[in-house]
Amino acid sequence: MRRDVQEIFRATPHHKQVMMFSATLAKEIRATCKKFMANPLEIFVDDETKLTLHGLQQHYVKLEEAGKNRKLNDLLDTLEFNQVVIFVKSVARAIELDKLLVSCNFPSISIHSGLQQEERINRYTAFKAFEKRILVATDIFGRGIDVERVNIVINYDCPPDADSYLHRVG
Repeated sequence: MRRDVQEIFRATPHHKQVMMFSATLAKEIRATCKKFMANPLEIFVDDETKLTLHGLQQHYVKLEEAGKNRKLNDLLDTLEFNQVVIFVKSVARAIELDKLLVSCNFPSISIHSGLQQEERINRYTAFKAFEKRILVATDIFGRGIDVERVNIVINYDCPPDADSYLHRVG
């Protein structure tokens, strides 16, 4: 479990109620989570095999690496969108793609683990306030984030697993 979660736990009163919620929770994380709780109760809303995102239209295009930038540019020029989140696999890729989009006059910003937490929060706040319409992000942005105006999510790079995909598009 991340050190910051442990620090928060230790800084709070000894007698407290602890609840954790997640659309997905890896089996190896469950045991760690239980260390923070007394008599934990797990509630499963649905069987993992039935997990779908209702009302979501999904499309995919299989491309060679060399064709991704051109296709992304075409999509952003063609699609009508409020805000878009584009997920990539690395910090370097996020920086590179954001620079490319800005050079093509797209209102883009990036969020990734290469930024200090304060800067990530500032960029998230700017995006949520509709100051930028395109966000290039690594999976650091995939969990627990809600931006009401986002109506398109693009997986520029495929997520590593089904849980990551669910958090990205959900």
